[in-house]
Amino acid sequence: MNAVTAHSPTSLPTSLPTAQLDLPPISGWEAEIQQVMAADAPVFLPQTNLKLENIRSGFACALHMHQPTIPAGWQGALISNLQYMYEHPGEGDNHNADPFAGCYRRMGELIPQLVQEGCNPRIMLDYSGNLLWAFEQMQRRDILDALKRIACDPQYQPHVEWLGTMWSHAVVPSTPIPDLKLHIRAWQHQFAAIFGYEALQRVRGFSPPEMHLPNHPDQLYQYIKALKDCGYRWLLVQEDSVETLSGARLPQAQKYLPNRLVAHSTSGETVSITALIKTQGSDTKLVAQMQPYFEAKGLDRQGIGSVSVPALVSQIADGENGGVMMNEYPRDLLRVYREIRDGGGNQTGTVALNGSEYLELIQSAGLAPDDYPTCQAVQQQKIWSRIDPGHATPAAVEQIIAKLKHADSGFHMDGASWTNNISWVQGYDNVLEPMSQLSAAFHQKYGAQPELTTTRQPEYQSALLHNLLLQTSCFRYWGQGAWTDHARELYRRGLAITQS
Repeated sequence: MNAVTAHSPTSLPTSLPTAQLDLPPISGWEAEIQQVMAADAPVFLPQTNLKLENIRSGFACALHMHQPTIPAGWQGALISNLQYMYEHPGEGDNHNADPFAGCYRRMGELIPQLVQEGCNPRIMLDYSGNLLWAFEQMQRRDILDALKRIACDPQYQPHVEWLGTMWSHAVVPSTPIPDLKLHIRAWQHQFAAIFGYEALQRVRGFSPPEMHLPNHPDQLYQYIKALKDCGYRWLLVQEDSVETLSGARLPQAQKYLPNRLVAHSTSGETVSITALIKTQGSDTKLVAQMQPYFEAKGLDRQGIGSVSVPALVSQIADGENGGVMMNEYPRDLLRVYREIRDGGGNQTGTVALNGSEYLELIQSAGLAPDDYPTCQAVQQQKIWSRIDPGHATPAAVEQIIAKLKHADSGFHMDGASWTNNISWVQGYDNVLEPMSQLSAAFHQKYGAQPELTTTRQPEYQSALLHNLLLQTSCFRYWGQGAWTDHARELYRRGLAITQS
């Protein structure tokens, strides 16, 4: 990838991350990224065509897109699994490579089409760093140009919100704490290199891979702190991954409001971030058939203190997996938005919203994040009912956790995600132990805060790349065998770099 010059206000940096050799742009511009994300002005409020007083309820839909990077190219080169699907069409469902690529491109076509038809669509997009890199590796200009259109053209900015995520789709609870910010910053580098700093400055919501939320106090605290340090204002969470401060499930009404997600560390520190609650269900089918719109039609405004706000139904789905998403989604997306337009509801009643747009609208009515109802990660109440968070110590909290695990077989500190029948921890010691070892070797060699002159070097970027890639959830989610073999090879290469 060639060097790019940003077309952005003079207050923004003018240089963008660039790839070196065969490496993605995942480090080296930390100071510039920090400057871009430090801005705190509203990003959607100046451009939205919606007025809060006219909205009864809203629906916010997000699409998640990802393909892992694997050492399976010519002579073991790192390639995207999407490329591997193209090159091996006879294996498994690899015949879906072209439909998948079409799904990665199509929002750059469908959103402009709807806008030109007089509709008022909204969509939030979550593309992993692996996948964004893949488009460049494969020279898929058709996909990149379509996505640049809706990321950079001002006429589509009110309609499309990009969400940050972990660069290589790492699930947070099993990611070494020192690597959390590396993943977050690497994705910001990747996004900026493709779409520019001005587009990155509008990325303020975060979509965690697998909707996985850690519930160990220190992991959760460091995660939220890293998100805030990196400029994020809100996080999308699965409703079953959080609880009230009393340990109960969220009340029905609370799921349709922004929440303040609170985290206490084992050392007595506290941090919080705004959370939008993703409701449960068969995510792909729900989004593909526009169910959040129909659910929102049955809801009304609710009160947060003395302020009345629209209820919001939030949902996310894979953007490419399954026949319902590949085949039915475009049909129902177009049909529903046309029905909304023809019924005169583009801007009144039940409307489409994006997450940051919704939050900025209600904050313009006088609300602040501290006014939102409060939640915490699941199983937290069992800990904090036994010790005051403000007077906690690591030893005391770990002792409580050990006692709870002994007394209650259902108690765990593995976090929670969109599904409770899959673990990214149990049975994967052959991946998790190398993950920890490579992470430790990486940080031993480069330290906690390496100089910019180091983070721009190919050796550092290669070591970082292998460290992040090894933490990709696919090497566990897709089972033992070829995928864990890929993980072992990434570990071998990464360790060789860190020991050179």
